[in-house]
Amino acid sequence: VSHLQAQETSPEPESQATENADHEALRALRESLTEAVLSGDVEQQIKFAHPNLVTTWQNNEVTHGFDELRNMMSEMNSGDTQVFQGYSVRPEADDKTIFYGGNTAIAVGRSVPHYKILGMEFDLENRWTATLVKEDGQWRLAAYHVSGNLLDNPVLSIAKNSLYWSSGISLLIG
Repeated sequence: VSHLQAQETSPEPESQATENADHEALRALRESLTEAVLSGDVEQQIKFAHPNLVTTWQNNEVTHGFDELRNMMSEMNSGDTQVFQGYSVRPEADDKTIFYGGNTAIAVGRSVPHYKILGMEFDLENRWTATLVKEDGQWRLAAYHVSGNLLDNPVLSIAKNSLYWSSGISLLIG
């Protein structure tokens, strides 16, 4: 009886092979997209995205579609200012992707990008969630949400240290 139950509850070899292939395809997508991000090639990044891509950024801005993504990337990297400097820790998933119905997937993980902005340079540990859809046999990024810890991050630490220094100097002068 237990052998029969195991057969009934274990995935079919074909569906397991499909799921394994999807996991591999999604890992390859993450690596290729990471390389496109590192090179600053927005057009290459778009190749991995769905036309209706929605992204929520660390600064609370939301972009919809390719044009808004292009504009956001242009603003963040205009002139001599390149805010994103690379990764101290490349994007990595916490666990295997969760599949819903064979054509939708959610991945969750972390990364540690290095930023340069407003005269500061710092690493900011991020948590991210990616929703992906499979259309015409290809996985595409449909939604991406990235956030940092609001209460414990390098920008807040810099602000606190500045406050301590200015308070100390004010006390000495006073």
